[in-house]
Amino acid sequence: MHQKNTPVIIGAAQITQQKDVQIPLDPLNLVAKACDNVLTISEADSLKDIIDTIYMSTISSWIYEDAPRKLSQILGIKPVQYYTAPISGNTPQLLVNKAAKAISSGKSKVILIAGGEASYSKYRANKDKIILDWPKPPPEATNKARKAIIFYLSKFENSYKLTNPPYIYALIETALRAASGRSIKEHLDHIGKRYERFSSIASQNPYAWIQNKFSKEEIIIPSSDNRIVCHPYTKRMVANLYVDQAAAIIMTNENIAQNLGIDQKFWVYLMGGADLHNIFYMTQRPQLYDSPAIREASQLALKQADLKLEDIDAFDLYSCFPCMVEIARQEIGIPDDDQRDLTITGGLSFFGGPFSSYSMHPIVSAVELIQRNPKMKIMILANGGYNTSESIGIYGNRPPAICWKENEYGDIQQKINAKILPEPIEKANGDLTIEAYSIIYNRKGFPEVGVVMGKLERGERTFALLPSDSKTLLKLEKEELVGKTFLVKYDNETKQNNLIIKS
Repeated sequence: MHQKNTPVIIGAAQITQQKDVQIPLDPLNLVAKACDNVLTISEADSLKDIIDTIYMSTISSWIYEDAPRKLSQILGIKPVQYYTAPISGNTPQLLVNKAAKAISSGKSKVILIAGGEASYSKYRANKDKIILDWPKPPPEATNKARKAIIFYLSKFENSYKLTNPPYIYALIETALRAASGRSIKEHLDHIGKRYERFSSIASQNPYAWIQNKFSKEEIIIPSSDNRIVCHPYTKRMVANLYVDQAAAIIMTNENIAQNLGIDQKFWVYLMGGADLHNIFYMTQRPQLYDSPAIREASQLALKQADLKLEDIDAFDLYSCFPCMVEIARQEIGIPDDDQRDLTITGGLSFFGGPFSSYSMHPIVSAVELIQRNPKMKIMILANGGYNTSESIGIYGNRPPAICWKENEYGDIQQKINAKILPEPIEKANGDLTIEAYSIIYNRKGFPEVGVVMGKLERGERTFALLPSDSKTLLKLEKEELVGKTFLVKYDNETKQNNLIIKS
């Protein structure tokens, strides 16, 4: 169905900064370079004059007072609307969906969407390998930057040493593993095969940060250059945030694209999309190993596109951690033995994970693939938080069958939210049946702390710590703890629950 202002993508570009560059661009100038490239690709001389809106992912690796306005100054454009999304992995697809609605309603005519990071260069500078001559942010910009952070853990959840995303996703991974019926060894093998394919795809991608092809064994077995981070994750199973990458796309409506003289064979449509959230705090979700938001959003996107799942030629499922790929695959309904690839970039471990802006890269890649093969239909899932915020987009060569509208699925979101569980018990005593767990390692390869999530006898949720000695933790990591019941006691001094395990 054509509408008055049918949105269309008319240009896309991405860039990866060389690892050994001695004078690296700061993140904003790296983003500007990607934007320059997309403006050049679009081949419309007057395009700069009519960009009226900029959307950006928040830059995490450096602080800027007002990144979108500074970007417009660098590019020499004068938009009248600016929007910076909070830090979240679903941001790029969320912004594309938002842009489609803004263009359809006439609120915007030409939107530049961009994001990027230069975390690797910052890491090198911290190691005194290079000196950065990047712009110094004013003091007040730091306070603004803090407001862009979404805190996905409650105060109680945050008190259990879950300081890094791998530790939290490990909880989800162990819950998923138990639900699948696979043993620890079988599940690692399953991850290894999946990520071996991701590594192979990245090895052929000129924009990928890591272009080495790793075998299943090189991915799942700890080694000197593939340390264990937490059970069951090695370094090559987790998102690689230390990258310098940026990407950008330009969206407008069909009439403007035609007036600009852009060949219709380069037009790519967002055929369908949706944004939904799972219950915000993980301890209040009925299960850790599913995602009602992905299930519902994927069906909404397919319906808008007037497509069936079998019509999709390729996917890019957000791969910050293996469980996220598996949960998304199951919820979307992709068979486990499906031959279609689940990433078009190589995934966040191998292609690279530039914080909130990763999914701009599969969006750009999808545009490029469809421009070369107009029959292709590609679905992208972008995930934010801890399986929390989900955004889906379907890309192809024709407009959506259902027009874009604002706030069109609030009833579905309410249905998801309605299943929220009571807040967890902070002071727990009694029997605890484990639902999920994580064992955290130091950089020398020794386990230091273990955290479990489980249910008490009356069904209330809580967290507890495993015994902290390495010998016990090394023994426990070889066992499947999910489903087992142990005594839990609250410690008045540490103000934490401890699992009592008899040796």
